[in-house]
Amino acid sequence: MNNTLKIREIVARGYVNPSKLPGYDYVINPYVGCPHRCMYCYAEFMKRFSNHDEPWGTFTDVKIRSTSVKPVDLRGKNVFLSSVTDCYNPLEEKYRLTRRLLEQLRPCGAKITILTKSSLVLRDLDIFKTLPEVTVGVSANTADDSLRWETEPGACSALERLYVLKTLRENGIKNWMHVAPVFPHLSDWKALLEAAAEFTDSFSFENLKLRGAALPRVMLFITQKHPQLKPMYEQIYQQNDLSYWSSLRKEILAFCNQRKLAASVFFSENGPQEI
Repeated sequence: MNNTLKIREIVARGYVNPSKLPGYDYVINPYVGCPHRCMYCYAEFMKRFSNHDEPWGTFTDVKIRSTSVKPVDLRGKNVFLSSVTDCYNPLEEKYRLTRRLLEQLRPCGAKITILTKSSLVLRDLDIFKTLPEVTVGVSANTADDSLRWETEPGACSALERLYVLKTLRENGIKNWMHVAPVFPHLSDWKALLEAAAEFTDSFSFENLKLRGAALPRVMLFITQKHPQLKPMYEQIYQQNDLSYWSSLRKEILAFCNQRKLAASVFFSENGPQEI
């Protein structure tokens, strides 16, 4: 994929939008696109709203607003950052949009949930400590940095993400690890849990879902790098055989139950299974 990033500043009509995610009332996405260049990115559908011809992952729009955010009444509401971008992507170091948004949201009494792949999130520990209720999640699909490099070349290492969780715990910030997306027979999810169990409040799991351009991209990766797995990936993603996920869900829940780890598994359309 092209490593050249096109950055464009656009005027934001607003930041706080109603959420379609279960459990959240509103979402905030300070950026359009993301420099992480994740091979499997589910947010690629956003390209059709962005007026970009460049491939997804090679551009990011920075949503600039000249006035302060005056959101709807958010007291007691669940607000999620971010659903179709990483609000702590590398551009946040310069633009500081997420930091300013959190400062503006502080007095409104919202319950803030953040999910990121970036160690930059630790910059805002001072703000997290002043928010009435905040939970910070770190997303990772592997402890193997070679697989991380192949699937998420613009994101920080697995070791850095574990350090983020540990530092959050040490500073009294509620945290969780989102093990996602789980690549069949590639994501070493047990290694992630064993590495993070002592300083992570809970775990959630989401399977690899391939839509649009992500499907041929990932299938090419499997064909070239892991050809022995190609028949199984074809069975899952071309023949729609869900038996692998059903079996893996049981294995994950049994593993977490044995180790007394709080876990939610988001593998089915029927909602999460929890322990």
